[in-house]
Amino acid sequence: MKAQGANPQPPNKRMSRRKFIAGAGATALSFAIIKPELVRGFAANSKIDLGIIGCGDRGTWIADLFRQHGGFNIVAGADYFQDRVDQFGEKYQVGDARLYTGLSGYRQLLDSRVDAVAIESPPYFHPEQAAAAVDSGRHVYQAKPLGVDVPGCLSIAKSGKKATANQLCFLVDFQTRANALYREAVKRAQYGDIGPIVSGEATYHDGPIKIKTTPGSDEARLRNWMSNQALSGDIIVEQNIHCLDVATWILDDQPISAYGTGGRNSVGGDPDDYWDRFAVIYEFPNDVTISFNSKRFGRGHGGIICRMYGANGTIDTNYFGNVGIRGNTPYKGGSTGNLYTDGVVSNIADFYDNVTKGRFANTTVPPSVRSNLTAILGRMAGHAHRQVTWDEMMKANEKLQANLKGLVA
Repeated sequence: MKAQGANPQPPNKRMSRRKFIAGAGATALSFAIIKPELVRGFAANSKIDLGIIGCGDRGTWIADLFRQHGGFNIVAGADYFQDRVDQFGEKYQVGDARLYTGLSGYRQLLDSRVDAVAIESPPYFHPEQAAAAVDSGRHVYQAKPLGVDVPGCLSIAKSGKKATANQLCFLVDFQTRANALYREAVKRAQYGDIGPIVSGEATYHDGPIKIKTTPGSDEARLRNWMSNQALSGDIIVEQNIHCLDVATWILDDQPISAYGTGGRNSVGGDPDDYWDRFAVIYEFPNDVTISFNSKRFGRGHGGIICRMYGANGTIDTNYFGNVGIRGNTPYKGGSTGNLYTDGVVSNIADFYDNVTKGRFANTTVPPSVRSNLTAILGRMAGHAHRQVTWDEMMKANEKLQANLKGLVA
């Protein structure tokens, strides 16, 4: 018989004490009517015409993986910068007529003949671009984080529901959730193999963010988006979300509150205004306390780690190492290998299968919204150097405003 713990029922049947939809303040959705000519069925072996929104380093890297899958034609690209779309077009044999620049270039891409888009732009733009893609009848492969603020996350939640209603696929690209070791370990922990969870820790330690071009101009601010708080959401949202997503996944819940602190060791001005360290204590239901800390300075990578301590064991996960369970009911697990690439490969395969086989439940969206909001809560608490509750965050509904002055629409 399976050991009884805090989560004895399967995750899809267990009722959380604080469901996200209640915390978000559920609102009625108005579904867009999709033009019939935009709705297309796919045979099992047909290829999907894909456009890439965001043709920088990751956009180009992920386009390679889509092409290697074999089920996608790379037919269009959009990026603010001309040099990036020029390089993209040359690499993937995309003609100038299907390459789009400027802040609104993605709209021109959506007006062209594409079946799906991969959104790999700076996070600030994700909600707007995802909503436009769903409204235009396109399947969406969405990079994390979903957004940089509460309104952005709620917009993505709405787009995910609208995609399901309109028989479109919307998949969020978290690599850990695609990994078999993570899936098995989390399932076992949720079924009670480590007993009632009492506490946990999540960490993300890495070196400084690389500045891509000399700061000072409006366009440099966009090229250096990762170090800009509004464009990236700060490091706790843009990057640290990986370990926070695992924590909320294991607990299958959202925090009640967070107490945070942090700051900057680095010296520099705009656009170099990100915080390079955070320390946050999250309070979850059932008196579960999670300690989180991160840094992006100095040398060396300390891993992306999440551990949860239960009465009968510990689930231990490391993005670049081993995943397993120690305790009364152990799970040996193993090494994640090259999770950074392999997780994306698995997600691309799932995306293709979902589109071609008509699977539109879009189950990756709600938990991704939850972990994104968890990261935002930690950022708010850290910036304020005080305790902030989930309800306070949702009520404030704060929207970040990026400085887009001087950029071409």
